[in-house]
Amino acid sequence: MANRNNVHIVQRDNGWGTLREGAQRATQVFDTQALAIQAGRQMARHGKGELLVHGEDGRIRARDSYGNDPFPPRDRK
Repeated sequence: MANRNNVHIVQRDNGWGTLREGAQRATQVFDTQALAIQAGRQMARHGKGELLVHGEDGRIRARDSYGNDPFPPRDRK
């Protein structure tokens, strides 16, 4: 089942879009990937989900978690 709080940054014909997981259409489309990442980060923080940034080839190149992280960092003490 798709987590609708997750936000994907994907390339579109007319720029870069923010796409909620499971959706068909982009929520917003921007001229640059940097602007799309900035907006997507806000959406992921608000929904306590993950931000998944896709490259031009469509593969995930970066991800950030703003909610329940399945692999939290381990403290080194």
